[in-house]
Amino acid sequence: MKALRVLLAGLLLAVLATLVHAEDVLYLFIWNTYLSEDTVRRFETQCRCRLNQDFYSDNEEMLAKLEAGAIGYDLIVPTGNAVETLLRKKALRPLDKTKLPNLKNLKTEFRDPWYDPGLRYAVPYATSVTLLGYNATRLAERGLPTDSWALIFEPQHLEKLKGKVTVLNSQRELMAAAMKYLGYSVQETDPARWEEAKRLILRAKPYWANFSNSTYIKDLAIGNIWVAHGYSSDMYRAQQDALEARRPFRIDFRTPKEGAVLAVDSFVLHQSGGRPDLAHQFINFMLDGANAADVSNLIGAGNPNAAATPHILPEIARNPGIFPPLEDLQRLEMLRDFDPKTRRVLSRMWTEIKVR
Repeated sequence: MKALRVLLAGLLLAVLATLVHAEDVLYLFIWNTYLSEDTVRRFETQCRCRLNQDFYSDNEEMLAKLEAGAIGYDLIVPTGNAVETLLRKKALRPLDKTKLPNLKNLKTEFRDPWYDPGLRYAVPYATSVTLLGYNATRLAERGLPTDSWALIFEPQHLEKLKGKVTVLNSQRELMAAAMKYLGYSVQETDPARWEEAKRLILRAKPYWANFSNSTYIKDLAIGNIWVAHGYSSDMYRAQQDALEARRPFRIDFRTPKEGAVLAVDSFVLHQSGGRPDLAHQFINFMLDGANAADVSNLIGAGNPNAAATPHILPEIARNPGIFPPLEDLQRLEMLRDFDPKTRRVLSRMWTEIKVR
């Protein structure tokens, strides 16, 4: 009987321990395929907690979900222009830098970003370029250029690619690509130039397979599509998937000569989150050089962490699509938030593009 009581007491303690442990959950709202399972497992082991992830594939999607009332996220990973939006809405908690000793590992050029001077709210996590990913084998067979946005906008090229091209389902990103091709800034707000970009997009649209924010990774990797407008980290994933599957073609990606969008994605604490302690613990974990290197080695993203540099694989560090050389960087721009009136005008134009 005594042994039974001891056994029952042990089971009760185990259940209670499990319940306590179950409460230690960090809720993260993050881009699709932007955090490796290996990284998650190491953090969960270290913190003796659980990391729960929800995913989005576009900043507008993330902002819309929050606007619709989604709450409870401890950490979100918005791009710079979306950090601006969240700060304007007073949706973020300030950082407690006393809990972030590894903040010193950030590269100098990332320590005072325009969207959050002094890093009061945001900690840079990864960088990416919105560019062209393509089936190098199929495009070479057809003599098509791979260094220009003309590949997705000009009918003379698209006639050889009909039904084999996808573009991002993102009003800011697609308009930015059109603006760059036309020789304008991604921050252009002149209505006449927006109309010019809209006409360019509508002329090309009949040749595209669809608008896609995530399925293009698989479609490019298996050969269903031959050209994708998307993020450099996604193109790296498609390239690696095709290699691992020994596909009879080669996937490559590059920044168009006209320029493109550079994104810096950062960790921010949302006001509705209940575990800022775990949020700070995770940020500091990801600021460690060896952990930060995962975002490059396993995800294929650029890296704002100087301490990660010795841990990044040479073939990743040399990839110009992941770490753009100076001549490419000079042609890159970051998206900035538009004022509410401009956002409404762009949304109406985007609706027209999608329905026509």
